[in-house]
Amino acid sequence: MIEDRHVTLAHGNGGRHMRELIDEIFAHHLANPSLDVRLDAAPLQLAPGMVPFITTDAFTVQPLEFPGGDIGSLCVNGTVNDLAVSGAEPRFLTVNAIIEEGLEVACLDRIVTSLARAARAAGVCVVAGDTKVVPRGQGGGLYLATTGVGLRAPGRQLGLDRICAGDVLLVSGPIGDHGIAVMLAREEFELSGPVQSDCAAVTPLTAPLAAMAGLRFMRDPTRGGLATVAHEIAAATRLTVRLVEADVPVHDAVRSCCRMLGYDPYYLACEGRVVAVAAADAARELLSIWRAIPGGEQASAIGTVGDGPGRVILQTQIGGERFLEELEDDPLPRIC
Repeated sequence: MIEDRHVTLAHGNGGRHMRELIDEIFAHHLANPSLDVRLDAAPLQLAPGMVPFITTDAFTVQPLEFPGGDIGSLCVNGTVNDLAVSGAEPRFLTVNAIIEEGLEVACLDRIVTSLARAARAAGVCVVAGDTKVVPRGQGGGLYLATTGVGLRAPGRQLGLDRICAGDVLLVSGPIGDHGIAVMLAREEFELSGPVQSDCAAVTPLTAPLAAMAGLRFMRDPTRGGLATVAHEIAAATRLTVRLVEADVPVHDAVRSCCRMLGYDPYYLACEGRVVAVAAADAARELLSIWRAIPGGEQASAIGTVGDGPGRVILQTQIGGERFLEELEDDPLPRIC
């Protein structure tokens, strides 16, 4: 039984305290038939004929817990979503925890509980992991690093190289919620508001599109937000991405915070949204599918891809235009 209220260096020394930490927190909450904490490597059962996809990520958000989520749910959903927007069905996950000496054991327990809940909701199994404890002052309380494995049907093609002039951009819901929720949770600006992170798995939004021939590309707009995805498209295709401000969904509270603090919602991270590019004749069907799914009710067609010199232009609500430049400074560090 863990007797300490805070994590100590002894919890990372390979002995009894480390075993108790793993057994009573990680193995207790993440228990599933694929997880055996005694193994140095885990076997994976992959479906014959399917194409395996792998992704890896690290999460250093501050604060560790925020409205709508925490670093535990964030690490699961962030990794699952990278697989989902690639057209793969997420199956397996590994989790590495780098814990700072002094972290409250109760806080770690809450976060791992949330991590396990998010994994179950996303339909993925945590099959392996590792823990390390670093001395006080050498970490941000808790860092999590993940690797995800998914399977995609052969012949399904998604990618920037498939995008053509005339295609339509769509987003599955309001942008900027995660970035503003984390910022408000830091209490640096003496502001508060009802904003909740959109942290969630996007597989319910991506899976129904598997058979859609007109779907070109999907991306989850995390660091750098919608504007960064648009720049990625413009740079890869040498085409101009034109966004329509009136069509881009932004919650009023997010918009108000951005106006007060000088942020631009187009550059703020989302953790439960999908940006898709589809052929014009498929965009309406895609939008109809999304709006019928919980979490996609506010999906919108937000712009087009057209001929041009590879730039991103925003058509403003007052009828003007402005360039959305590529992000250089990070307005909200450590939000994912």
